Amino acid sequence: MARRIATVAIFLAAAVLLSSPLAGAARAAPPSPSPKQDIPAVFAFGDSTLDPGNNNRLNTLVRADHAPYGRDFPGGDATGRFSDGKLITDYIVESLGIKELLPAYHDPSLTDAEAATGVSFASGGSGLDDLTTRTAMVSTFASQIDDFKELLGRIGAPKAAEIAGKALYVLSAGTNDVTMYTVLPIQASNYPSFDEYSDFLIVRFQSYIKKTLHVLLPPLAFGGCSERPNADAQMYNTKLQQMLTKLEANCSGSTFAYVDVYTPLLDMATNPRKYGFSQTGLGCCGTGLVEMGELCTNLLPLCPSPGSYMFFDSVHPTQATYKQLADQIVQSNIPKFK
Repeated sequence: MARRIATVAIFLAAAVLLSSPLAGAARAAPPSPSPKQDIPAVFAFGDSTLDPGNNNRLNTLVRADHAPYGRDFPGGDATGRFSDGKLITDYIVESLGIKELLPAYHDPSLTDAEAATGVSFASGGSGLDDLTTRTAMVSTFASQIDDFKELLGRIGAPKAAEIAGKALYVLSAGTNDVTMYTVLPIQASNYPSFDEYSDFLIVRFQSYIKKTLHVLLPPLAFGGCSERPNADAQMYNTKLQQMLTKLEANCSGSTFAYVDVYTPLLDMATNPRKYGFSQTGLGCCGTGLVEMGELCTNLLPLCPSPGSYMFFDSVHPTQATYKQLADQIVQSNIPKFK
């Protein structure tokens, strides 16, 4: 069945993993007795795919702190994660042996000790283009970086420098911008073609990250619903790959890993049984076509088994999908950082 998601962002516009020169120096030293010490913390930046609840405090429609979100999360709590359960970063920190979940930086119960082992600064609906972010009334990418600096200040030197130098960073950005330009072309007057707009996004992305790993924008449409979003996404990815290759060359000692999220997502959509899915064309919530955020509520019908669905709402993956992707990242990319 065709997946009608050409009008919305779906997944990791940026799945970025990276470590800094300090981490490279640490790997050159004698092996650590415990794998947990190799990567002491994980910090995430970006959009709804990595937001575990930072938007809960904001006056925006891009929120997931209500049922049926979180129905399969431990305790059945709607924490603000845009899924039935855990996010990809939750599975990554668990696989690394750091902790069970990656919390939201703006969680009122968060302690500095907990934050020191990693948090997510991501805000659902955010993008590299501030116009995208303002339209969604969420946190900009720049403000997320400011939050990170604030956290390091609270932790204090030299501990903050040690943690930041050895941490793993995950970023998700760009999907909402591509979607916004395609569906609601507010920026069309400034950037008549997507080629020009993608150049703008790449410059913005490069300005935000000095240490990062290659990112692939995933598909925005399946089943021939609309070919343009996929073509735009691939154009963006190509330029992003070129930019990050140059960035890596200029960041001596940093480790970059190329994470391809596009291919596994397409494989899940075309070969669902391989991954245990019975439905990849519709989300689990409501009709599965338009419901997301405030439109996905407990008043709507819900599929009986979210784990057999690729998507929970019309846009966001189920924890089963996140788990599949996290396993691939941990197996293929994380060893480069240890």
